[in-house]
Amino acid sequence: MKIHEYQAKAILAIYGVPVPRGKVAYTVDEAEAAARELGGSVVVKAQIHAGGRGKGGGVKVAKDALQARELAKKILGMTLVTHQTGPEGRLVTRLLIEETLPIKRELYLGIVLDRAQGKLVFMASAAGGVEIEEVAARTPELILKAVIEPGLGLAPFQARRLAYGIGIPAASANDAVKAMTALARAYEALDASLAEINPFVLTSGGAIYALDAKITLDDNALYRHKDLVELRDLHEEDPLEVEASRYGLSYIKLDGNVACMVNGAGLAMATMDIIKYAGGSPANFLDVGGGASAEQINSAFHILLSDKNVRAVLINIFGGILRCDTLASGVVAAARELNVQVPIVVRMEGTNVNLGRKILADSGLNFTVAEGMQDAAEKVVRLAQ
Repeated sequence: MKIHEYQAKAILAIYGVPVPRGKVAYTVDEAEAAARELGGSVVVKAQIHAGGRGKGGGVKVAKDALQARELAKKILGMTLVTHQTGPEGRLVTRLLIEETLPIKRELYLGIVLDRAQGKLVFMASAAGGVEIEEVAARTPELILKAVIEPGLGLAPFQARRLAYGIGIPAASANDAVKAMTALARAYEALDASLAEINPFVLTSGGAIYALDAKITLDDNALYRHKDLVELRDLHEEDPLEVEASRYGLSYIKLDGNVACMVNGAGLAMATMDIIKYAGGSPANFLDVGGGASAEQINSAFHILLSDKNVRAVLINIFGGILRCDTLASGVVAAARELNVQVPIVVRMEGTNVNLGRKILADSGLNFTVAEGMQDAAEKVVRLAQ
């Protein structure tokens, strides 16, 4: 689950990361009032779940509250297009009004999970203020790393080594170390999957600030953070993914035309792979889980078919907790209710598989039953074409 910059900064401030003074605004009047309260020059920043906002015209500097009001009029309600939003862009519904700072240097801090090591890695770079992907591709030597040992957190000596490594002067090193260790504490306490400060700035007076902040939370750990669930902005998410979450379905929309309904994340990944291997392109990742009910199967079908790009559906089920006959009954009921017009290929194995196949055959509907995953993939790709 992604959260907005202003939300991330509020959280990081609690853990001791220094952030500029700022206020969120949902209206032009609120933007002007926030600018007056802050006083002097302010930054008007569009709040969307995407990077590159400045290049897209979503970040502007205002010399005073009146100019902040005029900028807010232009940015609020605009469809902001960046390299991360895609051509459809994102509608701006809120702004962060923030004090300006006398920036001397722009740096980068970030934490991710290194799956190869099974540990968190803290990254720091002197090349801040630009996309870290560009730095990694062109000048990877500029990204310094420290492995965080489980249970120990980022050690002060590691943070100090990183601080000096990215050129923070000795007079500001202690503050940088405090900010870095605070970011690491926040990451672990929040069960985050990503935390970035870009840019992490050094001011002309030697102060340290998180000028921007990005935090992504692990959905699977949200049951431990009921307060953080309230930070979710449904307007920033794909409507089909939001609908799927209401029924306990794991759904991610993709760009292909072969819809997939699978039980089990590993089987779902393998299904998408074999569709690609057969020359097709998956339209989604959809895991209905091991104990899907008829209602969930119906809802899954509705979500799959709401994607206008879908030309065929592949149902790939290994019957264990979810028996094949239960799945077949749910699929038949959903296909009739929704008047499904696209071809449906079914591959099922496991508990009550013969009964499940009989239910499909006796339905009178045009299901294509496949023998094995490769057969299923080849059939559904051919039908989609």
